[in-house]
Amino acid sequence: MRVVVALGGNAMLQRGDKPDADIQLHNIQKAVKSLAPLAREHELVVTHGNGPQVGVLALQSAADQSLSQPYPFDVLGAMTQGMIGYWLLQSLQNALPGRQVCSLINQTLVSTADPAFQDPTKFVGPVYEEDEAKRLAGERGWIVKPDGKWWRRVVPSPKPARVVETRLIRQLLASGAVAVCAGGGGVPVVRNELGQLTGVEAVVDKDLTAALLAEALDADALLLLTDVPRVMRGFGQPDAQEIANATPMQLRAGDFPAGSMGPKVDAICRFVEMTGDMAAIGALDQAAEILRGNAGTIVTPSGKYPETSLL
Repeated sequence: MRVVVALGGNAMLQRGDKPDADIQLHNIQKAVKSLAPLAREHELVVTHGNGPQVGVLALQSAADQSLSQPYPFDVLGAMTQGMIGYWLLQSLQNALPGRQVCSLINQTLVSTADPAFQDPTKFVGPVYEEDEAKRLAGERGWIVKPDGKWWRRVVPSPKPARVVETRLIRQLLASGAVAVCAGGGGVPVVRNELGQLTGVEAVVDKDLTAALLAEALDADALLLLTDVPRVMRGFGQPDAQEIANATPMQLRAGDFPAGSMGPKVDAICRFVEMTGDMAAIGALDQAAEILRGNAGTIVTPSGKYPETSLL
């Protein structure tokens, strides 16, 4: 099978962890132990988040007095792809001796006509008092909005249209390599009037990019691995229930938070609707069981578990 796996932020940082390099490398090595069995049996593509890491680099860049202005978000996204990709690359190579592993810096094409550019909503970076946030916005050209009792910078979050390097990823899979790519949703780019690519100040949702890439690669399964065993109906309520399996229509009928589970649900439903194949959300350490249909929240056109074992 061809399997696309999207690692959530917990693959690198558990809740409460400091974003130190050694902590992240340790967590990634643990994550790779769950992925290695899949890679031994299947074609594997690994994508990952970058939220905490890009936040750290943004603060460092903003505080660096040797810079006339902080690095833009497309550059920060590329930097985190290199950093996290290196950790995943090395850990996968060590876990899969003799197997070729490649980590790519990917660009994700978005549309300049996307309404997200007119109404930025994606919060990035730290929180500020209102006065300080507005001062920084004036100095740095930011857009800031209230986030609860605080204020934060917001950037556009346009929908991904295509991972630019999709053909190259196909070639890597055909050669038998494991591909690490599309980290953080990919570096957001647009085409100018000459057809050339240029970066934009935006953040692309990593799960939507993973679903788009899985569809483009004709993947047989899409797994979004996070820190919960299943999607919960009525999360946080006394009568909350785990969802073991569902159709896209059934899952879309649920009310899931836009800032956490909502994009994941949207991504797996889209993949199943477009391909008719299986997608799932589940715990990182249960990857193999999820692919067998024995764990996680599994979404298929019929809402049933796969009829035969996939491993």
